[in-house]
Amino acid sequence: MDLELTGKRAIITGGSVGIGKATARVLANEGVDIVICARRQDILEQTASELASETGRKIIPVVADTTSTESVEAMVASAVEELGGVDILVNNAAAPGGFVTGPLDESDDSDLLFDVNTKVVGYFRCAKAVAPHMIDQGWGRIINIGGLAARNGGTFSGLRNAALAHLTKTLSLQLGPHGVNVNLVHPGGTRTERTTEEAANAPQSNDIRKLVDATEIGYVVTFLASPKSTAVAGETIAAGGGVGGAVYQ
Repeated sequence: MDLELTGKRAIITGGSVGIGKATARVLANEGVDIVICARRQDILEQTASELASETGRKIIPVVADTTSTESVEAMVASAVEELGGVDILVNNAAAPGGFVTGPLDESDDSDLLFDVNTKVVGYFRCAKAVAPHMIDQGWGRIINIGGLAARNGGTFSGLRNAALAHLTKTLSLQLGPHGVNVNLVHPGGTRTERTTEEAANAPQSNDIRKLVDATEIGYVVTFLASPKSTAVAGETIAAGGGVGGAVYQ
């Protein structure tokens, strides 16, 4: 299937490692030019060089802090200047698992606020900055990366992923009439370059009985980023290999 992505232009936040990097590789292999963003310039530049050499596409590293509106606006302006516009936004910048994962009496409200500022308000900032460009051209895709902690109690940081479902649907309602589809992907446990062999080979309780690879998350995101995904809008898609036994209608 031709995903009709050749020549599209993307921004991926948190694009230097993990799911962000894997998604950048898949998109670039489909013909997309990309600005990858993160806070550390050295890792960003290394990833950009690696992916550009591997895929033959333009991969531009831009240092950005999504907790800062000024930084986000400057990042989007740089992306538009470097790529000539922006068609796709993948919101992915966040601390894996979050900072508030312990019991209530050991949890700090400033850590929780930082989690929400980064992963919820940060995604909002990025969407707000790219939306005018997508509306002007009558087409765009925004894919938010959440996490399956949204569907399970246990960690206070998990609430940020639940909040993304509301943010995603609200963005979809407002931007959908302008040709901009917005969707949310919830990964579960995912193998990245940071995963140990022991963890990667450990028995899994999901339906497929294996750890999902970051590249497999990238495949889901890439379909949603394509013109082929028009029928999917405002949706929350689990990509954890079938974690849990609950039935969602």
